[in-house]
Order: sequence, then structure tokens, then C-alpha cells
Amino acid sequence: MGRGRLPCANMLQSLLMKQDSRHKEPRSKESRAKEGSRRISRRKSSRRTSSRRRSTREPSRTRRKKKGGAGIPSLRQLANRWWDRLLDVADKRSFSRGASEYAANQTTRDYVLNTLGLGAWGALFPLLSIVATQLAGAEQAGMFSMAFTTATLMLYIGNYGMRTYQVSDIDEADSFASYQVHRAITCVLMLVIGWIWCAAHGYDHDMTLITWGAFGFRAVDALADTYEARLQQMDKLYLSGVSQAARSVLGTVVFTILLFVTHNLVVASLGMAVSAVASFLLLTLPLALLETPKSRGVDSMEIRELFVECFPAFAAQFLFALIETMPKFAMEGVLPYENQVYFNAIYFPAQSILMIVGFVYKPQLVRIANVWADRSKRARFDIIVVAMLAVSVVVTLLMLVLFGVVGVWLNGLMYGVDFEPFRMAQYLMIVAGGLSAAIDFLYQIITVLRRQAAATVLYLVAFAVVAISSTVLVRMVGFDGAVWSYLAVMVVLFALLAIQFCIVRFGRSR
Repeated sequence: MGRGRLPCANMLQSLLMKQDSRHKEPRSKESRAKEGSRRISRRKSSRRTSSRRRSTREPSRTRRKKKGGAGIPSLRQLANRWWDRLLDVADKRSFSRGASEYAANQTTRDYVLNTLGLGAWGALFPLLSIVATQLAGAEQAGMFSMAFTTATLMLYIGNYGMRTYQVSDIDEADSFASYQVHRAITCVLMLVIGWIWCAAHGYDHDMTLITWGAFGFRAVDALADTYEARLQQMDKLYLSGVSQAARSVLGTVVFTILLFVTHNLVVASLGMAVSAVASFLLLTLPLALLETPKSRGVDSMEIRELFVECFPAFAAQFLFALIETMPKFAMEGVLPYENQVYFNAIYFPAQSILMIVGFVYKPQLVRIANVWADRSKRARFDIIVVAMLAVSVVVTLLMLVLFGVVGVWLNGLMYGVDFEPFRMAQYLMIVAGGLSAAIDFLYQIITVLRRQAAATVLYLVAFAVVAISSTVLVRMVGFDGAVWSYLAVMVVLFALLAIQFCIVRFGRSR
């Protein structure tokens, strides 16, 4: 009503003035001019008043934009800013390091976005397997699963167990340039070993190209890891999570689209590798170079030192990965490739237990180390160890209940294959996954106690066990033999690490 009152009043006033003017005597030119000027001033005042009233009643778009600009920028704004920075780099032909745009020490962002990155990375292989099974069939999907499994094993050669070492190098005893050269060498070594692997197995043309597509993606994964570690080293872990998530999501999307359009796993696998290269060049590499301080030059002595210092961690991680993949290798050539799909389908829920337990304790490793360093808190340290092992048991039981109710049906729905014959194998694999989570935790604790070298010997023993048991059982029992051999080696390795932990823990107390 306030808006409609003022124009009506003006109209009424003008009509009354006209009515009065008919009964009044003619006025002089001066009086008419004064009256005209007063009318103009009243109109301007009326416009200003109505404008002020509209501004108080209706939020203007301009003010909304200003309010939005002061908050969190949209994804489109972030993309536009990033593209402008890339164009600036291309124009200058150098990664000139001005003021970085993203702040360090963002604890909430670190936790959320790093979890997002790890989740996307962990979900990559299961999603690709589901897509390949639905669009290419179980046999072709099994070929892809075998190729990606081998590439993931080779990834450990590319990473060379260096991530934790690099991140913890707070004083930069080794330059980032040396880390980059070292990682380039290990990635080349990874690809060379991959080529030897393909030649030794005598793969046909399609299988070779599928494997090389997976190798290419994982090689970029390994190369990007050292740049993401640099971001974490500079307390910008959330940017590392963004990089990892972008590469994983883009790879999944490109693989899915190409396979849907062409129904050709070779094209989809090679396209996935190309997407990883694009993600690295457009995001990971410039992000690390623009958002971190410039490093000093390469030192050959530092590179040699990195090979020596990181070898124990590399050996342990590679052996554990090899132990986990040995049942799959034992099936190759003995059973049809479709069995790789079935094994991976029941293997992924087991691996999710490892991820869930890792999310619980890995952010607390520094605090656990501090508790161990304080001799008065050794009892508290023991409680933490027992509590985390109990968490592994609880998560395993919950996963068993989940798959006992809907999990097997859900697997069949996602893969388009009947998984009811694999119900018992699924339960055994989940138990093995719980043991795997406990093994990973015990190894981290033994590392905190600085006795990881002794654990490497235990991994060698476990590898010998799984190499023999998987080869024999797969040939005797078939698919179930691979599952039983995996469970058996997890039981053996858990027992060995538990004994080693007790020896180190109570031996050092004395």
C-alpha cells in the first residue's frame, strides 16, 4: 500500500490544482514559472522516496551479489580464477611464484577434502570394474581387472614408499627438485618393469594395450603423488585431496563415456590414461608449483640418499601389495578371466574395512607416537592398541551383518551377475579384510616403535606362504582356493606381527 499511496496522492493533487485553476484568475508568467519549478522538484522528491522504499522492501540483486562475493566462491568462480592463472603462466612461460591464493593450516578443509580425495581414489577400481562388467561383459571386465591389478602393483614401484618420508621432511633436508627427479626415475623404472611383465606373459594385442592404458594411468598417479606430497609438506593437504579427487573422477568419467560409446576396452583404457595426463598438466603440476615455495636445485647425493632411505618402506609396502595380489596371479592362466571380476567384487568390501579403520587411526599417529614417547603413559599406549584392534573387529562384524542381509544381493545388482554361489567366499574375504586392517595398524605401530626393518622379514615369510598356498589351492580347488589362500596368509601375517609387536613392546619396556 505504501507504494500505491504516493502516485494516487500526486494525481489527486494535480486534479485539484487544475480544478482550482479554472476558478482562479490568470496568473503572470513569473508565477507560472515558479509553479512549474515546484512541480519538478516534487516529482524528483517523489522518485527518490519511492526508490528508497523499493530498496528497503525488495533485496536488490546487486546486494545479493556482494553478499555472495564475500562468502565462499562458487565452483565456476574457482575454475575461472584457475584458468586465468594458467593463462598467465602460459603467457610468461614460467611458473612465477607470486603470492599464493590458498591458505595453509586449514584443518577442516584438510580433513574433508583429503578424505574426499582418498575416497575417490579408493572407489576408482570398484567403479571401473562395475562399468566394465555392465558394458563389456564379465570376461572382458576380467581382463581389465587383471590389467589394473598389475598396474596397481607397479604403482608401488613408482611411489617407492617415499610419501611419508617426503611429507615429514619439514626442514627440507632434501630439495623438492631432488624428490621430483627421484620420482621421475622410479616412474620410468615402473614402466620398464611393466613392459617386461607384458612381454613375459605373452599377452595378445588387446590385452597388451589395455594393460598399458592401466599402466599409464597408474604412472601418472605415482608421478602426481610427489607433487601432492609437496602440498601436504607445506600444510596444504586439502589441495592434495582436490588433485587426487579430480584425477580419479575424471578418469572414471572418461572411461565410462568412451566404453559406453565404443564398447571397446582398449579405447576406454587408453582414454583413461590420457585423462590422467591432462589432469596432471592442468591441475596437479601447476598447483604444486604455484602454491609452494621455490625449491633449490637438484643434488645427486640427495637422490642417492632417497633411494637408500626409502628402500625399507618400499620393500614392506611392495611385499604387502604382492601378498594381496598373489591369489589373483595364481588364477590367471588357470581360470577364465571372469573369475577376476568375481574375486575383485568380494575383495572390495574387505578392502573397505582397511580404509575405514585407517580413517580412524591414521590422523592420530603423531599423537600415538607422543604417547609412546612419554614413559608414564605406556599403559595408555597399550589401551590405544587394544582399542584399535577392537575397532577392526567391530567394523568386520558390521560388514558381515551388512553382507549377510543385503550385500550379496547388492553386488549382483551392481555387476549384473548372480553372487549367491559366492556367499561363503564373501564372508571369508570379509574376515580376511578385518585381519588386513589389523595388520596395517600393527605395522604402523611397529614403525612408531622404530622396528619396521624386522617387519620386512615377516612380510617375506608371508609372501612365501601365499605364493605356495595360492598356487596349490587354485589348481586343486579353483576359485575357492584363491579365497582360502588369501585368508590363510592374513592369519599367518597377523600372528607374526602380533608376536613381533609384543617382543618389541615389552622388550623395550624392560
